[in-house]
Amino acid sequence: MPSSSTMMTTAQPVAKIPDSLLKLVDATLDFAIGGNMFKPKVLRALSGVSFELHAGRSLALVGESGSGKSTIARVLSRIYQPSSGKVEFGGQDISTLRKSELAHFREDVQMIFQDPFGSLNQTHTVGYILERPIKLHRRELKGADVQNHIVELLEQVGLTPAKDFVRRRPHELSGGQRQRVAIARALSVQPKVLLADEPTSMLDVSVRLGILNLLEEQKLQKNLATLFITHDIATARYFAEDTAVLYAGHLVEQGPSEHITSRPQHPYTKLLIDSVPNPDRRVAVSTERKAADIPLWTSDKIGCPFAARCPRATSICSHEMPEPQSAQTGHFVRCHHV
Repeated sequence: MPSSSTMMTTAQPVAKIPDSLLKLVDATLDFAIGGNMFKPKVLRALSGVSFELHAGRSLALVGESGSGKSTIARVLSRIYQPSSGKVEFGGQDISTLRKSELAHFREDVQMIFQDPFGSLNQTHTVGYILERPIKLHRRELKGADVQNHIVELLEQVGLTPAKDFVRRRPHELSGGQRQRVAIARALSVQPKVLLADEPTSMLDVSVRLGILNLLEEQKLQKNLATLFITHDIATARYFAEDTAVLYAGHLVEQGPSEHITSRPQHPYTKLLIDSVPNPDRRVAVSTERKAADIPLWTSDKIGCPFAARCPRATSICSHEMPEPQSAQTGHFVRCHHV
């Protein structure tokens, strides 16, 4: 059976898409969750996941809580080491990087966490929070140049007058302002890749659009490759050029965002789209609704992970993982009944 890395190899037309910066190649990640030394029980958080991030483009990773989205971000940033498969940056396996090379990787790949209150040290001022990574990774900047760069960063993310924010601490800011500081910190070392782990989910609806516009603006200005993790497939359509749908650690559908949202092929993708509020849509109530919990996927399980919830499921779905199929150019889906 082809891996999902095979699915991505042919998904993007080479003539139009720049070379990938960061690539996840057939990555599987297991966590021990019990059992004994003779028969351990293993949670399979990721199962053969592959995709690529390209300069100047965004990939939205969509799925419910517990599907493995944040785990993928931590694998890409080398917080977690995959059990099998690899992460490549600029064509090099990051597990082989020496200490000096790893420091450069940390500069080039930056992560924006979901909770800005938890990801910022509350005892430090905004100025110190931004100054620290600059001094660690941009040693060509000295003295006044560091302070000038901090002011420029704050202005870039819309925190003005910047000199007022330099002296504040995170608890003195609103949620949207804290997230802008987190984005400024990520941009402070001039990264090539941004891993944005649900950067708007902790914010009021009124400020989410401002954060999304800021990320889009920085992506275009700095030619950043962006991974945008979200629950909201509707937001993914407008923010990201490409979308990948994740369920129980498996990529089930992948392709251009317009295709995924307007012509979804996998039943789970259709479920996510149907969950988006739409007053003009009439939804039929099924009397055969199945359990809505994401399964605890372990290393000994087989078949399609969505089978228990799928209205199309047949016996083959419980015994065999479907191979990736092409729905149209650049659009792939894993389903026996497409």
